[in-house]
Amino acid sequence: MRKPNRRVLPTIIGVSVATTLGANVTVLLVRGGPAAEPAPASPARANYVAAAGSFADVTPAAVAPLGDRLEPHVLVAAPSTLSPTLVEKVRAAKGVRGVEVVDAVQGVVGDKRVGVLGVNPSTFRSYTPEPTAKSDALWRNIAGGDVAISFTMGNDGGVKLGSQVPVGGSKVQQTMRVGAYATMGIPDVDAVITREAARKLGVPTGNAMLISVPKTEPKAFIGKLKKGLPKGAKAVPVTPELDTPSAGSVPESNGEVMTAGQVRTVIEAAATRRGWPYVWGGESEAEGGYDCSGLMQYAFARAGITLPRVAADQARAGWVVPYEKAEPGDMLIWANDPTAPGYISHIALYIGEGKMIAAPRRGTVVQVQNVYTNNMKGAVRVNPKRAKQVADGIAASLG
Repeated sequence: MRKPNRRVLPTIIGVSVATTLGANVTVLLVRGGPAAEPAPASPARANYVAAAGSFADVTPAAVAPLGDRLEPHVLVAAPSTLSPTLVEKVRAAKGVRGVEVVDAVQGVVGDKRVGVLGVNPSTFRSYTPEPTAKSDALWRNIAGGDVAISFTMGNDGGVKLGSQVPVGGSKVQQTMRVGAYATMGIPDVDAVITREAARKLGVPTGNAMLISVPKTEPKAFIGKLKKGLPKGAKAVPVTPELDTPSAGSVPESNGEVMTAGQVRTVIEAAATRRGWPYVWGGESEAEGGYDCSGLMQYAFARAGITLPRVAADQARAGWVVPYEKAEPGDMLIWANDPTAPGYISHIALYIGEGKMIAAPRRGTVVQVQNVYTNNMKGAVRVNPKRAKQVADGIAASLG
């Protein structure tokens, strides 16, 4: 469902972002693919969180226990270090419950291009989904020198828990153990390493922060925040709300949905990809296959419709309606990631009569499937104008 290296964090990080933190850890961002079907029964759910054999020299006291969890609502990133004065001003702003300063840069994990965030494991954990935040073992593994990767990167990208992978920054690479599968709950955050290791990889420091504003509309907060940001800085919502009509109704289209000809073109284009392998991050023949959102982007492009790259963003390309009201040409969306409940991690094209065209998961091919409703969040009635606005907004934040 995603192509390494394009979305919200890397999007806003296209300017090479990073920051200084007290306790030293780093997160890598990727664009990759989703868990295509409900989470498999094996490995055990506990193993999604942390690999066995954490570092012997890292005691529980090395990572602070989890305090109150905070929802990150706004991400700010700049070409250079954010000033301490700005950070403190944001902390003191009305409605702000918490601010977490992080680092960000483009890097590589395995053979995927990713972004890198530097985080403090003792404090950053409070900004992650509950399964991730609660795992002391996970954060000790990170503090001990492991890389933690997202569930989708591990499950559908084929990066095995406990394996050794090359991790690279702008200057050098080093080999690290995959110590956990744990989605951070921020689109495209797909790996975490210590900040000390990040420095060795040439990761820049001091240019990004996550802001929790639970009682303020993020867009309104961003509007006020922008006035005080340094030149080149970007501010975006971390996980924008989906547009879900009240009472499950289907809104009046007013000419803002696809034409019958566009629907036919999209379905025919997706059908031509049948038999192509699932490739995490794949979006073209050149990459040897497609992941779920790469397939959607390809098919809709044939009809002249610009979609953003990842499923979590594609879900904002129109109105989300109940599956019972789905029509051919709608995109179906699921939240299948066991480490980030509610995160949109899979997408497929509805073709009618309970059937869909999908790139399911690693080890499969693009195919026609029966629709399944476990973990489904609805159907996206695509609005071409809105889809382009979302995609353009993401591209603009890439700098």
